[in-house]
Amino acid sequence: MTKTAIIVAGGKGERMNADIPKQFLEIQGKPILMHTLEAFMNFDASLQLILVLPAAQFEFWETLCKKHALNIPHQIIAGGQTRFQSVKNGLDAVKVPALVAIHDGVRPLVSKETISRCFEAAEKFGAAIPTMDSIESIRFVDANGSKSVDRTAYKMVQTPQVFDAELLKKAYEQEFSVLFTDDASVVEAMGATVHLVAGNRENIKITTEFDLIVAERLLELTR
Repeated sequence: MTKTAIIVAGGKGERMNADIPKQFLEIQGKPILMHTLEAFMNFDASLQLILVLPAAQFEFWETLCKKHALNIPHQIIAGGQTRFQSVKNGLDAVKVPALVAIHDGVRPLVSKETISRCFEAAEKFGAAIPTMDSIESIRFVDANGSKSVDRTAYKMVQTPQVFDAELLKKAYEQEFSVLFTDDASVVEAMGATVHLVAGNRENIKITTEFDLIVAERLLELTR
């Protein structure tokens, strides 16, 4: 089936203490978001790329594309007030049948192998997400205090999360819920099963200044 990737980038950079949204901050001389687009193009140059941005950021993005001579074909869609609405807007541009990946714009270090595993599993099972084992101890916290839990029973979730496009479009017809923390939770809310595949440890979500430092070093080592 046709493969599509929807890159969602609606960050404001508040935790970065930055004057520009975090997806536009530079690492290795280019905006984070451009590294993310390149990761998907390196996986499959025929992939349809849809970039979801706040409408107010369109002009700035176009300026950056000219500055860095970005030649990766992509369609720009205006995002909504929530990530849920932004993904839904992006899905409107996807034609079925297709496999569609939803990816955070500030995860530029996703590996080709992770993307491939997600698409292969989604083609077979309909829904697939990359996960990693927890390397930290985990505690459950409630009003009565906290207690240690078995970390082997938990997984850390990444993106891209890949689905049969028809399945995902149907899932996003549901009313928004605060329990929808990612696309997998939206799909599961209507009874579908999500298949887990291995992610890659470097596939961090850049949200803080520390993450930016780590990503800069990782890019030096991996590209």
